[in-house]
Order: sequence, then C-alpha cells, then structure tokens
Amino acid sequence: MLILAAMAFLWGGVTQAADLEAIRIGKHPEKTRFVLELSAAPAYRVFTLPDPFRIVIDLPKLNWKVPKNKVPKATGAVQALRFGLFEPEVSRIVLDARYPISISSVFLLPPKEGHKHRLVVDIVKVTRAVYAQSGEQQKKITSKSPLKAQSQVASNPVPPALLSPDPVKKKRVKKVIVVDAGHGGVDPGATGLSGVQEKKLALDYARSLKATLERSGRYKVIMTRNSDTSLALRQRVEVAQKAEADLFISLHANKHASSNIKGVSVYSLSENGSDKEAEALAAKENKADIIIGFDLSEQSPDVSKILIDLAQRETNNQGKQFANVLVGELKHTATMLGRPHRSAGFAVLKSPIIPSVLIELGYMSNKREERLLRSAAHREKLVVAISRAVDQYFGKLETYNLQ
Repeated sequence: MLILAAMAFLWGGVTQAADLEAIRIGKHPEKTRFVLELSAAPAYRVFTLPDPFRIVIDLPKLNWKVPKNKVPKATGAVQALRFGLFEPEVSRIVLDARYPISISSVFLLPPKEGHKHRLVVDIVKVTRAVYAQSGEQQKKITSKSPLKAQSQVASNPVPPALLSPDPVKKKRVKKVIVVDAGHGGVDPGATGLSGVQEKKLALDYARSLKATLERSGRYKVIMTRNSDTSLALRQRVEVAQKAEADLFISLHANKHASSNIKGVSVYSLSENGSDKEAEALAAKENKADIIIGFDLSEQSPDVSKILIDLAQRETNNQGKQFANVLVGELKHTATMLGRPHRSAGFAVLKSPIIPSVLIELGYMSNKREERLLRSAAHREKLVVAISRAVDQYFGKLETYNLQ
C-alpha cells in the first residue's frame, strides 16, 4: 500500500495509464507541429538528440490506442516514429528528423470541441551550426508537474538472461556492447574489386558504430580490435565474456563467385552450432569462466552441458530477436540479401550468455555494392540503422511506418 501511495504521489495521483488515442503531424511554412491526443493531461519531458537528429518525448506509461490506419504520414521535419516503454513507468516517443531541428514550444491544450487533452510540440528547422551553438542538446522542456526525476538508468533492461546472477551487471548504468571488426593483421578477409580488403572495411565500420553508439550516452562500447591486428575467433568471444557484455556485434563484408549477388544479411547462431558448442564447453578443463557467476568446475560434463545448454538456448533466442530487429531497421536503408536473417555455426557467435549477431554488410564482388561499402555516406546510413536497432532492442521501441 505504501508503494502504491508513493506512486500515486509521484504521478500526480494518476495510477491508471492514460490512453494515447490520436497523433497528428502538421506541416506549416515556419514549423512542423506534432500533436498527441490523450485521455488525461500528462506530465512530460521533451528534448532533442543529434546525429541522427531526433525529438524525444517522455510521458507517463501510456496505452497505445492509435489504429494502424490512423498513424499519420511522414511530413515536415518528421520522417519516422517509434514508441515503447522506456522505463517501467515511462513511455517514450522518438521522432526521427530529416534535418537538424530545435523545439520552439511545448504546451498542453485542454479538452475542447470533441478533442481530448492535447500535447503540442512545435519543431523548427535549424542549421547544424545553430544546433551546436544554441545548447539545444542540453535543453529539456518539462511540465510544471515533473514527469519524474531523470533516471540514471539509460534504457530498459535487456530481456533477462537465464543464468546471469551477477549483481554488478544488473546495477550498472550503461549497457556494454562489444563491436567486433572481422579479420585483421595477417588475415585480410575478402578482397574487393577495387583491391580494398575486408579487414579495413570492417574496422572502419566498427569505429563508426562505436562512435555513434557512445554518442548517445547510453552505451559503453568495447572493440575486439582497434587496429590492424590478428585476433583468434575465440579471443574475440573472450573479450566479450571478460567485459560481461550485454550484446556482441561482429562486422564483415562478403564475396561471391557471381558478381550479381548483393545485399546485407544478419546471422545468429544455428541450433546445431549451439549443441556442438555446449558439448565442447562442458568438456573444457577450466569451467570457471563459461557462465559468469557460476563455477562449473565441480560439475560433471553431463551436468555442465545441461546448464550451458539452458543458458545458451535463452541467449540464442535473444540473439535471434536482435537479428530480427536489425533486419527490420536495415531494410529501410540498404538492399537486403534474400532471407536476410540466417543462422550458422560461426565461432564468434558461440558465447553461452551474450546475445550475438554477425552482420555481412554487403558483397565486395558486386561492383556497385563495393563502391557503396567504401562510401562514408553509405557507412553512416548503415551504422545509424544498426544503432537504431540497438536502441529498439534494449528500449523495446516499436517503429511505426509513417509513409
């Protein structure tokens, strides 16, 4: 009862989630107006984020009641919308902007003429220089009755790992992501038509992805390699294990005998790869570091295999979930290979406790795609799509098509 009373106080006495009943986007000569219609007047927190430019609207937990056929078309500054539960009692709406933006005003309108409570956000276009100089990124517009103290938790917890009892990992502020640049050193990987090597492309994309993810302030990113060095496949997994990572992303580029093959693909671990790995790990002499927080050294190979298999099965499911989210984001940005989500027994995907994916960024044997892979603009597009998928995976934000 005390907990319920405290929640009622924090949320201004409202214990039932309000309904989000309508969304409107209006394009005006000098601004874009975004309107939310709700069953109750909400507390709110509105701010922007750069690179990519976004408007973030935090509200008390909402019930999404907007029919799919009533979601508005992309217009003005707004090109995409995502909605989801950001924290246990905070819903978040993210508006992806077409260009640098500033919030000119935020206000509430009371029920009138058949409309319910309306939250209005006016957005204006600015230059990148003005955005940087105006302190826009530090500005937060909040209601008189504050939504909630700004949480120190960066995002919703990842779906719980089956065997992850480490309290330090649960309490840390930022999610840890390991980005793996494929190949390196004496192993160049594939060579493109122009002579560019896969190891260089992978490192360029890995560095860019690290910068983009860390710029958000939500993630700590560790790279398996940050230079042209050789690293065994198992060592890459060990880097993630040691860091107690929440996610592992391995970046590669592909090659095919046919120059017509092109497209991005995403791999998660196959069931066969999982079974074989569980057996190999169960037979490992030093079992103390296989499942963080559990010492399996006293267990028989049969018991170890069961425990590892249980952990890996849950981890694989999470890896597949992230792979599906990745495909959903990447398909809006790049050409996808047929059946873009695939499974294989890649060694770098075989951590029993860290959801892992391998992204083939495209085909270096296709002339046009190789040229795109070498382009900084294309690299930025792919990296932004991957970072959005990471946000969606951890924050469980659902993307709504505005086109």
